Amino acid sequence: MNKKLFAAAFVAMISGFAANAEKIEVSSFRHAGPVSVKAPIQFEQTDVNGKKLDVTGILNGGMDLTMVEKGSSFSGGALSAPADAYSVGLLGFEIQNDRFFKGSIDVDSALKNYQVYVNGKKQSGTVTFEPGNHKVVVKYAIEPGASESVKVSVDVPEIVKDHVQIIDMAKEDGRLYTVTTLLDSRRSSGVSLSPDGKYMIVRTSQRAPGHDRSFVKIIERESGNVISEGQSARWMPKTNRYWFTRQGLEGLELVTVDPASGKQEVLVKSLPEGSFDFTPAEDKLIYTIYNEGPQEKKEIFEILVPDDRQPGWRNRSSVAVYDLATGVMQPLTYGYNNAYLSDVSNDGHYALLSKSEARLTARPTDVNSLYLVDLQSLELVDTLVCRDGFVHGGQFSPDGKKVLITGTPEAFDWLGAAVDEGQTPSMTDIQLYMLDIASKEVTPLTKEFDPCVQSAVWNKLDNKIYFTAENRDSVSLFTLDPANGKFNRMDLPEELIRGFSIAAEAPVLAFHGQGATNSDRLYATDLKTFGTKKQKISLIEDFSAKSLKGITVGDCIAWTFKNSLGEEVLCRYYLPVNFDPSKKYPMIVNYYGGCSPTSRNFESNYPQETWSALGYVALIVQPSGATGFGQKWSARHVNTAGVDPARDIIEATKEFTATHDFVNADKIGCVGASYGGFMTMYLQTITDIFACAISHAGISDHTSYWGYGYWGYSYSETSMANSYPWTRKDLFVEQSPLYHPETVNTPLLFLHGTVDTNVPYNESVQMFTALKLLGKETAFVSVDGENHHINEYNKHIWWHNTQMAWFAKYLQDDDSWWEALYPHKDL
Repeated sequence: MNKKLFAAAFVAMISGFAANAEKIEVSSFRHAGPVSVKAPIQFEQTDVNGKKLDVTGILNGGMDLTMVEKGSSFSGGALSAPADAYSVGLLGFEIQNDRFFKGSIDVDSALKNYQVYVNGKKQSGTVTFEPGNHKVVVKYAIEPGASESVKVSVDVPEIVKDHVQIIDMAKEDGRLYTVTTLLDSRRSSGVSLSPDGKYMIVRTSQRAPGHDRSFVKIIERESGNVISEGQSARWMPKTNRYWFTRQGLEGLELVTVDPASGKQEVLVKSLPEGSFDFTPAEDKLIYTIYNEGPQEKKEIFEILVPDDRQPGWRNRSSVAVYDLATGVMQPLTYGYNNAYLSDVSNDGHYALLSKSEARLTARPTDVNSLYLVDLQSLELVDTLVCRDGFVHGGQFSPDGKKVLITGTPEAFDWLGAAVDEGQTPSMTDIQLYMLDIASKEVTPLTKEFDPCVQSAVWNKLDNKIYFTAENRDSVSLFTLDPANGKFNRMDLPEELIRGFSIAAEAPVLAFHGQGATNSDRLYATDLKTFGTKKQKISLIEDFSAKSLKGITVGDCIAWTFKNSLGEEVLCRYYLPVNFDPSKKYPMIVNYYGGCSPTSRNFESNYPQETWSALGYVALIVQPSGATGFGQKWSARHVNTAGVDPARDIIEATKEFTATHDFVNADKIGCVGASYGGFMTMYLQTITDIFACAISHAGISDHTSYWGYGYWGYSYSETSMANSYPWTRKDLFVEQSPLYHPETVNTPLLFLHGTVDTNVPYNESVQMFTALKLLGKETAFVSVDGENHHINEYNKHIWWHNTQMAWFAKYLQDDDSWWEALYPHKDL
């Protein structure tokens, strides 16, 4: 191209950009300053680089940028400096945008000396604005005696002009919920009450660049006063002291602390290394000892069984007892198989020990046994459960005469199963059983109880069993009275109870949870008055109020429909922030489709609140096969390879679109991960209703996943019970997306961590390869060094933005974000 043609093309390009750009004037600011700054004493006329003093040096010295947030309102006009000093100051405003764009901050005025900062970083020229809120600060310096006016504007592409707002930094609400809001929020990760219920150990966590952070504090329950902070701790079983370990002069020290006085006592000065629990009498420690298995060369070694590929599989655990009075460590178990402590009776006399062993030739391939052991004589008393792979663990009743056992519906020869003829129960639908130690009689407790059990505690004060359970798409806290078999759902303020603690010696309950539109909150209540007019549930700490301060989130609304079988399918949907029912919105459909519901948790790897902040409707479907809806429903996950869940997802999407006018039926995307990633691929082979789709860590071939994933064959014991690639090709082959790529017409994005040990990386690679060879529209983004979940802070942000950029490209007809992340390459 000759110079004249090039110049003409360049001018045309610039003119085209100007024609497609919009200038948004900033009419008001936060103003900090002006502050008078004296010129330095000049010992010489130049600095070490030979430069003379000018206003740039004053500007670089500057002010703390955060001071502008406390500044006064400023609507424009002249900025001046006294005759004998420089003036420095800050002008700030905020840009809020729910679309990605590249623009610029223009200071078009008489202001001569200034610097522009966006989110604390100095900027010049074009600035990239990802969706969210961005703090803009203009730092200025004015020479002595000068007076200068200021005028600031933001240049944005015309396509996003209606999606960009200039807001006051002092505005207290209306900000968008973004992925950084999600990652930066501190959330509750555990709570534990002291035996008398007066104190609480509260654990919190927070995502951070480099590594996640965890925090521990001990607070007085009624006053909320912080007693201690920073020291990891656990409560003693009956005395109101907490304990921790530390390195001392003679070895590992076991230290107890009285929270009331802060007095410390060193119980043991040279404690054996390992994981341990106190016995209820506080006179012994029960250790779990990890024994290293036979080692081979890392470069070349024999794999003994499929699980031998997993690091550490050859290591085994055993149980030992440490006597605090004598300092003697006594091995309690010995053998080849893993042994664990399940529980110790309240009187400290007996222990429940469990043993697991492998048997590859039958389902399940791991079986468990449960033993009663006398801790006084250290002898085996009885075998309570013998090699039942559907039994998980147990705990003593308060009187030590019974054992509460968790297991699958197939435990004890299908004793707890409640499915239709021909169905196989889901191994993830956890049930409760009662075993009488004397008679060995077993009673199923939750056979006709639909919620799926998570964790349980048998409270000795009222003899009730407290347990959390998946209750449709919520997690509720229930009580079970063993005397009459009656269940009661506790009426608590959160939709998802994420953890709870009951004081050992007092009727006090603490719990933490969240809902579809709020983050974690921590509570406590008196169990004696719970359910009466005197009931009081105290809010101990509101993590949600802190993390969502100034944030607006979209409404979440429950919705159900009847599928083609006439069955009710539970869904929920999220409306965009500032929803206008007269508009048409794009929609994102999310699901798991595997053995668990997509719960109403607020903070997840697929946060619907970020989608609604960017103008999407989000539809969450709970299809056939999920736990929490009863055994017959969850059994549909078994030996269907996605048929039932896919039907429910497609029918839900069509029905929702037909009955909700605010959804743009031509702009619907879908996303799922793991089994949901498989579901995304599978859906595209049988329907064209989606404008785009995203599969993270999905299964493309049931056979290769079965054989290669760390938990492939063992997970298939649930999803493909008693079925194998050589016996059920209809499931393993015909239901695998890899064998039907020619039917895919939807732009499909694959995401996968390169070291995923759950669903191997090749599952995405091979489906991507098939679509590429067929000329289909697809993309593949791998995340180096990440496993099944993308946990590293900065990688998680990039991974999340990749998803939103893909949706923006196909659902909002704007590929600028995608092109910014992954510029086109002619290769």
